[in-house]
Amino acid sequence: MARVLIVDDAAFMRISIKNMLTKNGHEVIGEAENGIVGIERYKELSPDIVTMDITMPEMSGLDALREIMKINPAAKVLMVSAMGQEAMVRDAILSGAKGFIVKPFKEDGIISAIKKLC
Repeated sequence: MARVLIVDDAAFMRISIKNMLTKNGHEVIGEAENGIVGIERYKELSPDIVTMDITMPEMSGLDALREIMKINPAAKVLMVSAMGQEAMVRDAILSGAKGFIVKPFKEDGIISAIKKLC
């Protein structure tokens, strides 16, 4: 199963994603509250997959995605977006994201997306 880094500014969302992933056999190896910390954790932990919120303070998920892709062009980043962010999702895919899920999401949605990346 995958070793996952969760990047989201909302603590409740990080906890929710972590619970869904661990319940389904994945290992959450780290969490980050913004893009800057997410990049640092990516360098430290070398996760198999990153879940990345798009809208965050200090550094957006799109900017963090671009930096992670510079570090590792093969990185598997799954963008997490709110409804109505279609243009940002398109930018994310063009910047190297391997997929996206839309908030609010159900457990089977995120597990399915993670399985596709494994």
